[in-house]
Amino acid sequence: MSPHPFTAVARAAEAHLSAACPRLGPWVTKLGPCTLEPTTDVYAALVRSVIAQLISTAAAKSISGRLTAALKNRVTPARMLALTDDEYRACGISRGKLASLRGIAQAFADTRGLSRKLLAADDAGVRDILLPLRGVGPWTVDMLLMFSLGRPDVLPVGDLGVRVAAKELFRLRQLPDAKRLTKLAEPWRPYRTVASWYLWRTRGWVPQSGS
Repeated sequence: MSPHPFTAVARAAEAHLSAACPRLGPWVTKLGPCTLEPTTDVYAALVRSVIAQLISTAAAKSISGRLTAALKNRVTPARMLALTDDEYRACGISRGKLASLRGIAQAFADTRGLSRKLLAADDAGVRDILLPLRGVGPWTVDMLLMFSLGRPDVLPVGDLGVRVAAKELFRLRQLPDAKRLTKLAEPWRPYRTVASWYLWRTRGWVPQSGS
C-alpha cells in the first residue's frame, strides 16, 4: 500500500519542528511520527466538524456515528436533506446544529461541484466559500482545512485544546489569545497544522482523520 500523500509533509514537518522549536521538538521525539491522514470526503468532514462544535470529542464521535448509521453509511447532501427533524434529534443533534446542517446540505445540493471547488481553492478561498454558511465559523473551517483538505500550515487559534497545550508548553500564566498564539507559532511555519497535531497529542488527545 502506498503511503498517504500527507505522509511526506508530516516527515518534513517533524524535522522542521524539531530544529525550529526547542520546546516542541522534544515532544516530537517523545510522541513519534505524526499520523494525520486527511480525508478528501469534504462534505462528510464538514458535517463532522459542525457536529463537533463546543462538545467533547467523545460526544462528537458518538453523535456522528449515530448520524452515519441513520444515513446508511452514506453522508451526502441528498440523504441529509431527506432526514426528518425527529431523526436528527434521535442522533443527539441540537436544534441549532440541525438548522446549520440542513443549510449546508442545501448549499452543497444547489452548488454543482462544491467539494471540488473547495479542494481546488487556496486556504483563503475555502474561507470565502464556507464562512457565509450558517453554523460555519473560523474553527470549523480550520478543522476542515486540516483534517479533510490536508493544508499543512493551519493554526486553529480558536481551539481551546491548542490554546491550553500552548499555555503549558510555553509556561504561560494565561491562555494565549489569537495574537499571542500566532506569534508563538511563528517558528512552526510552514507546518503549523502538524505542530497543532502535536499540541493536541501533548494533552493526550489522538486526532483522527476528518475529526
